[in-house]
Amino acid sequence: MKHPLAALALYLAAPMAGPGLAEAQTPFRIVEYATGLERPWGGAFLPDGRLLVTERPGRLRLVGPDGAVSAPLTGVPPVEARGQGGMLDVALAPDFATAREIYLCHAMLVQGGALTRLTRARLAMDGASLEGAAPILDAAPPQEQGRNHYGCRIAFGPDGAMYLATGERQVTKPRAQRLDDLGGKVLRLARNGASLADNPHAGRPGVRAEVFTHGHRNPQGLAFNPWTGSLWQAEFGARGGDEVNVLRPGRNYGWPLVTHGVDYDGSRIGEGVSRPDLEAPIHVWTPSVSPSGIAFYTGDAFPAWRGSLFVAALNPPGLLRLTTRGDRVTGEERLLGDRGRLRTVLQGPDGFLYILTDEGRGRILQLRP
Repeated sequence: MKHPLAALALYLAAPMAGPGLAEAQTPFRIVEYATGLERPWGGAFLPDGRLLVTERPGRLRLVGPDGAVSAPLTGVPPVEARGQGGMLDVALAPDFATAREIYLCHAMLVQGGALTRLTRARLAMDGASLEGAAPILDAAPPQEQGRNHYGCRIAFGPDGAMYLATGERQVTKPRAQRLDDLGGKVLRLARNGASLADNPHAGRPGVRAEVFTHGHRNPQGLAFNPWTGSLWQAEFGARGGDEVNVLRPGRNYGWPLVTHGVDYDGSRIGEGVSRPDLEAPIHVWTPSVSPSGIAFYTGDAFPAWRGSLFVAALNPPGLLRLTTRGDRVTGEERLLGDRGRLRTVLQGPDGFLYILTDEGRGRILQLRP
């Protein structure tokens, strides 16, 4: 649906900081940039400024610089759109300008149940279709039980590798701790979905060589810190215990052995909040905020925000700004608490922030100075 900027309502937002949080100093305007989307989940800006957006029911659309939303692209692979599944993340290959290659992460129903699937395709030159869409990795094994916790965030690293976050699918057995299982992991992959020879578990018998880190519950935020080169991850806890982690090769991040949260019935999970042999998060939310997509801000439109990590939060809804120094979190500011469930935050080529709302009548909000 097309919305010329001149016709849009602009709102002056006064960010608020609570006790112990980052000082709020940057006013901004909120523009309803695009509407007419159903449960938008992931997005990636093309070199020409258009935004490629996934819709969880199984569609892919392009949003123009004027906010116009295209018809659904053809050639998109089928998905398992039940529970928390569907068409989830999308990422462009680093050489997209010449290769036209994109990657999709989605839920898929196969023999034996549902799983997280990584698919590679090419975006046609006219932008109306995908060409040659084919699966390159399944986060096996599939399972019949449940349709939640797919993870499904993709990030390309400065090392040229592709990183994929997968959920543990909300099962009672500890999939996240099994190294012969791709659930509850962050994987390090070549562009064809294969493991890389210098992965931390390469050559270990009985271990999936794709595994970069393990012990994750439902990671839906994944971004490289452009100043340190490290990989940051945001992860859902249960009741409390939502986390931000800095990922180190081969390390175990604890789920479900340790957590700051409790089960939904109030019972204890695991052995406590920490253990010396397990990696501790660098930031924890208790009570939960349900963190999803994350993005480091590197732009010039908001100079005071440079170096911040933005987190799209679902419950309670909002946009969280974490101030950082190196690989540490130094403060937190909570924004947009009245704009509904927020699924993904992206930095646009103009330096503005773009936020996808998790709604049946989904929107893209734009933050501008």
